[in-house]
Amino acid sequence: MWNQLNDEEEERRLFGDQTAAGINFDEAYDIPIEISGIDEVPEGIETFKTIKLTEPLNRNIGLANYEKPTPIQKVSIPITLAGHDLMASAQTGSAFLVPVIEKMLASGRPQHYVEQTTGYNSRRQKATPVTLILSPTRELSSQIAKEAKKFTFKSGIKTVCVYGGASVQDQQRELDWGCDILVATPGRLIDFVTRGRITLANIGTLILDEADKMLEMGFEMQIREIVEELGMPQPEDGRQTLMFSATFPDAIQRLARSFLRDYAFISIGKVGSTTNNIEQRVMHIQENDKFRSLVSILSAHPEDLTLVFVETKINADRLEDLLIREGFRATSIHGDRAQWEREEALSEFRNHHATVLVATDVAQRGLDIPSVAHVINFDMPKDIQDYVHRIGRTGRVGHKGVATSFVNENCRGIVGPMLDLLRDSKQQVPSWLPELARNFSYRGGRGGRGGGNRSRDTRSGISSHRFTHGSRGGAAGGFEGMRRGGVSGFT
Repeated sequence: MWNQLNDEEEERRLFGDQTAAGINFDEAYDIPIEISGIDEVPEGIETFKTIKLTEPLNRNIGLANYEKPTPIQKVSIPITLAGHDLMASAQTGSAFLVPVIEKMLASGRPQHYVEQTTGYNSRRQKATPVTLILSPTRELSSQIAKEAKKFTFKSGIKTVCVYGGASVQDQQRELDWGCDILVATPGRLIDFVTRGRITLANIGTLILDEADKMLEMGFEMQIREIVEELGMPQPEDGRQTLMFSATFPDAIQRLARSFLRDYAFISIGKVGSTTNNIEQRVMHIQENDKFRSLVSILSAHPEDLTLVFVETKINADRLEDLLIREGFRATSIHGDRAQWEREEALSEFRNHHATVLVATDVAQRGLDIPSVAHVINFDMPKDIQDYVHRIGRTGRVGHKGVATSFVNENCRGIVGPMLDLLRDSKQQVPSWLPELARNFSYRGGRGGRGGGNRSRDTRSGISSHRFTHGSRGGAAGGFEGMRRGGVSGFT
């Protein structure tokens, strides 16, 4: 009886906040897909019922109200289940949890084995995970771990999350009970491995999520140390490696060639662009008028969840205070906040106790809050990729979203690339924006791709398959038409 009550409480905790309404999956699917690096592409999936999943995973997908996979899941799940290494890019949606958990369950009930080791004065526990997921931030790590626990509910698989900025002792106590899936930031993982509290010797699946962000944050040397120097099995030992990213510049593709073997490359939509689910609005507003304009926008839709980006931590605190004085339910998040403060702010926002979250770029990636209706760039970012990642917090998992940007003469570095992006995304361009870009002597970006990041596989002599996944068609029909080593088009 006690276990049953515990299970019911855990089920409510994991699945009680599911959002099934408002999902616009059909429109989300009407985007280009390119797959390269493998000759035979497995048939895609239309619904989760299309593939025969083990019962714990199948049940949990149902509890989560997931019926149709996201575009990246439709193509990557069968490729991953077929055993291929994978390098994938998409606008939204993590694709690795379902196939990884399915493979773990199909291979037998995980034991979350704990290796006993002897120290100077006592015996120690050493966790031996079989799946490692590396991510750049504690927020993203926590979100991935939450999703993993959701999909592994009552399956016997144990997930542990370790990251910096939180208690080492608390994380160690959780590791002492063992783990099967380990979600980690690079620095904290290296710390636990060098302490002898985690071994990577049993890793069968390695996932690098938001790989471009990890490189931007300077983690490349730590990632190479983890993968190459801490006893992890290598590709020739049978390790499967999956790499996911929003963008794939040359540095990321070089990293992929180091860690992946004969991998499939999947590009969903144009890398470095934005999803059609986001309506982008640009307003020409001087600095002194920003707050008045923000209040006007928020007052029009007071119950919508709105994420407001500012440049500095001081501005985040100041804007939160000003909005509260105006009667808005506001909170804020930035890098100087303690972990518990950040988690509390996010919880208030997710649960609609606060409808406005003021944030620095600490929140531009990794925060999975499906019901964010509006992103406002109160202060514009310096780089177009940061702009893409910021507005990508809305319009997620098929929802419609709005992104509003306050632009003026202080935005010299981003106006031109943003103009290219708006045109490329077929968004409405204000009449004054091209003139402002010309005043900044902007002559156009490299192919209008918003920063020039590569969206295609840079390897030579490989098979490539391209098609447009329409809402009436389907991945399955598209894949059946692909020819070996060639390029096919589908609408």
